[in-house]
Amino acid sequence: MIDIKKQVAYWREGAAEDWAVGSDLVNRGSIRHGLFFAHLALEKALKAHVCVKTLNAPPRIHNLVRLAETAGLALAADQLDTLADMNEFAIEGRYPGTLPSPPGAEEARAYLARSEEVLKWLIRGL
Repeated sequence: MIDIKKQVAYWREGAAEDWAVGSDLVNRGSIRHGLFFAHLALEKALKAHVCVKTLNAPPRIHNLVRLAETAGLALAADQLDTLADMNEFAIEGRYPGTLPSPPGAEEARAYLARSEEVLKWLIRGL
């Protein structure tokens, strides 16, 4: 049996660290990599919620919407839209060139702002 408190702490701390890296990268102009880390932060926060809900380790998936569903979270429509939009950046970060070019700096900062609201909501719920 796994230690759920340790799992939640691991995912939560990783989310905070990845968020800081992602924000910094976007602000320095590394949009694709920054948004990849922003996605990763959301993924880790969601995985903490999955641990709480299932009392088990989270699945090894990257789809934010599926993780939210697995965690049984009651997200608002705009929060779900943000997660769905951010899924694109997990793919682009792993398989560059398979999707359109990353957004410009202004659009990337808008993605960050939306994602930060969701991330804060997720962290508050842990």
